[in-house]
Amino acid sequence: MTNYIDPSRENWQVFKDLPRDAPIHMLNLLKFRDLAEYPADHELHGQGLTGREAYAIYEKRFQELVADDGAAMVWHMPLECMVTGPAGEWDAGFVMGYPHSGVFMAMVKNESYVRDALPHRTAALADSRLIRFGGRS
Repeated sequence: MTNYIDPSRENWQVFKDLPRDAPIHMLNLLKFRDLAEYPADHELHGQGLTGREAYAIYEKRFQELVADDGAAMVWHMPLECMVTGPAGEWDAGFVMGYPHSGVFMAMVKNESYVRDALPHRTAALADSRLIRFGGRS
């Protein structure tokens, strides 16, 4: 089984080639590690945080970074059960809305995001999916 934490080069190119001037929504599906895996030189390495706890740190810092850019949580509810597909495949899911893809692209290239938020996401996740949906129907 292949796990995915970051986009492939090919998928990132497809994302960048899509229209950039319309609202987008991003579906996030998350599978947390039992214990977060921080690099040895990270201040939280070996502190015993769960993947869910590490992701909560990521989510707080992420929200702070995009607060003024028009990005917002569109939908987030507790996962109760899997109706179609294997039970236990995902621990959480939510949808983020962005005024346009440029906001998302700027965020992932933001030095503060890379330094202060992304390490927590990487430490937290065993697997993930990030799916872009167009904002126009």
